[in-house]
Amino acid sequence: MVWALSVTCTVAYGVLFYAFAVFVVPMREDLGVGTGQLSGALSLAIAVNGAAAIWVGKHLDRHGARWLMTGGSLLGAASVVGWSQAQSLPALYLAFVGVGLAGAAVMYEPAFALVTSWFDRDRPAALLTLTVVAGFASTIFLPLSQALVDGIGWRAALLVLAGLLAACAIPQAVLLRRAPADLGLGVDGDPASAVHVDAETDDHGPLLQTSWRAPAVRLLTTASVLETLAVTVVAVHLVAYLRDSGAEAGLAATAAGAIGILSVAGRVAVTSLARRVGLAPLAAVMVGGQALGVAALLTLPRGPGVVLFVLLFGAGFGVMTIARPSLLGRYVPLRVFGSVSGRQALAIGAGRVAAPVTA
Repeated sequence: MVWALSVTCTVAYGVLFYAFAVFVVPMREDLGVGTGQLSGALSLAIAVNGAAAIWVGKHLDRHGARWLMTGGSLLGAASVVGWSQAQSLPALYLAFVGVGLAGAAVMYEPAFALVTSWFDRDRPAALLTLTVVAGFASTIFLPLSQALVDGIGWRAALLVLAGLLAACAIPQAVLLRRAPADLGLGVDGDPASAVHVDAETDDHGPLLQTSWRAPAVRLLTTASVLETLAVTVVAVHLVAYLRDSGAEAGLAATAAGAIGILSVAGRVAVTSLARRVGLAPLAAVMVGGQALGVAALLTLPRGPGVVLFVLLFGAGFGVMTIARPSLLGRYVPLRVFGSVSGRQALAIGAGRVAAPVTA
C-alpha cells in the first residue's frame, strides 16, 4: 500500500504541479498571452487546493482516502484534458480549478491521513518512503514532459500525462483501504485483536475543536507555517541572491540542486534517529541547523558560506514534511486527524503563497 501511495503521489505531483513549468513557453506562443497570466492559472490551482483542504480533511475522517484519491485522479485527468484543449485564458483557468481540487484529493494530505491510520510504530518509515519517492516527481516529470512536448507538441503531451494520472485510479481503488481492519489486519500489521479501535461517537465537532486548540497542535502548526514560509523564501530567492552576490550561474544552480540531494539524506537520518533521540527535538535541531545555514550564507565568505549553507539547510529540507504528520498523529485522536491536518494544510498553504512577497 505504501508503494502504491508513493507512486501515485509522484505522478500526481509531477502532472498537476511540476510539469506546468515545461508548458509555459509553448502555451505562451500558442495562446498569445504573457507568462504572468499563465502563472496565474497555477496560483489559482494552489489557492483552490488550500481552500479545499478543510473539506478534504472532514471527508478523510468520515470516509477514508480510498475513493477520495481514486476520484481525485480521475478528476485530475479530466482537468488536464481540459487544460490541453484550452483556447483562451478563461478556459485555462477553469481547467486549473479542477487541477486544484484534484490536487487536494491526491497529494500529501490524504496520503498522510492514510499512513497515519495504518501505521504507528512504523509510521516514520512509511512517511520516509512516501516523501522520498514522491520527492523525485520533478526529476522524473520535468524531462519527461519536455521530451513529450518536443516529440508530439504540448497539447498531445498533456493528453499522455492525463492518461498516466487516470491510470493511478486503478491501484488507488484496488489497493487502498480506509484502515487495516478492512483487511482483517491490525496497525503495523499486528494481529487485529491487538489493536485498540476508538469507539464510534458523535462528538467529532467538539473533539475537533478541542484537538485544534491543544497547545502542542498550535505549536506544531505555528512551527510548520514559519518553516514553510522561510524555506519558500529561500527557494524562490536563492539563485537570484547568489547571482547578485557575484556567484557564477553554474554555482548558483549547483547549490540549489544540491539542497534536494541533501534533503534525502536528512530524511533518512531523521527516520533512523527519531526512535533514539525523539522526533520533536530532532526536528527542532535540524530546523535550527537550517537557520544557521542561512546565517552562514549571509555572513561568511562565499565559498565556505555556500558549502555550510547547502549542508545545513539541505539536511533539514523536507524534515517537517515527515515530522508534522507523524507528530500530529501522536497529538490528536485518529478520528479527527484528517480535519486537523486539513486546517494545518490551509495555514501552511497561506504561508507558502505569502512567502515570495515577504522577503
